[in-house]
Amino acid sequence: MRIGLIGTGRIGSFHADVLSRHREVGSLVVADTDAARAAAVAERTGATAASSVDDVFRWGVDAVVIASATSAHAELIGRAAKAGLPAFCEKPIALDLSGTLGAIREVEAAGTVLQLGFMRRFDAGYAAARDLVAGGALGRLHTVRATTSDPAPPPAAYLPLSGGLYRDCLVHDFDILRWVTGREVTEVYATGSDAGPAMFREAGDVSTAAALLTLDDGTLATATATRCNGAGYDVRMELAGTDDQFAVGLDDRTPITSTEPKGPPRCENPWPGFLDRFAPAYEAELDAFVDVVRGERANPCDAREALHALRIAEACERSRAEHRPVALAEIPEA
Repeated sequence: MRIGLIGTGRIGSFHADVLSRHREVGSLVVADTDAARAAAVAERTGATAASSVDDVFRWGVDAVVIASATSAHAELIGRAAKAGLPAFCEKPIALDLSGTLGAIREVEAAGTVLQLGFMRRFDAGYAAARDLVAGGALGRLHTVRATTSDPAPPPAAYLPLSGGLYRDCLVHDFDILRWVTGREVTEVYATGSDAGPAMFREAGDVSTAAALLTLDDGTLATATATRCNGAGYDVRMELAGTDDQFAVGLDDRTPITSTEPKGPPRCENPWPGFLDRFAPAYEAELDAFVDVVRGERANPCDAREALHALRIAEACERSRAEHRPVALAEIPEA
């Protein structure tokens, strides 16, 4: 199998490492707007560096992996669809609903495969939580608490291009909330704080956010995020039911310290970032994509799944701006 990888930044470089050693990938073609960066990744992984993205599509690849800048995702998804190629794309499809829906329509019209990169679906802890909920181990689920905390803010130039904290960061929590619980969000109430560095206010974004989400069976969920968690990278989910309570992401590298006299000791080696915390999940989702391309499994996260998560993020942005609860029915899905 020959795969084209478009984008060789931090996550693209990681994907190149995974794909270059995959037993089913015979050759890898990489391209980037930064030709020197693509060449460096190609040299390190044994891939072939294409001089342009056009070459990736001209050179007869069997599938494409899109890890480019977000602004290029929708166009590249469309090109893959028109070429009849299965595509894997890092989230998001686009930063707005119209761009997302347009790309989805192109994929569905072409009848091709588009798998989205919501890697938490391939994390062992989240998968176990999903099984516990489905198996009834918690009894009736009544409360979910999700959090995503980055250890340091991204570069200021990234913020205006990111789509904001709800679309860029919390969208992972929104997707995994649906996946683990098997329920849909019906209403949100969200707020945010720009009390961090001035660059957040200048970008019209927030550095810390919180949302209360009501699920269609009455379960209540909270989702919080911050760009300024100096203790380390912290991603967790707690699920409480009438019979039991479980936590995802609670291990010896969770960057939290107990104040209790008999609490666990302080973490000395906290997770520094998402690639460290979720490296096995990132690898597993690409393994899944190769299986999808080979026709050996169904798409584990299609474009409509990504649309559902984006609609929740859009509802949260509207709620924050208008200081009111927002029903998901207010956000278009077609």
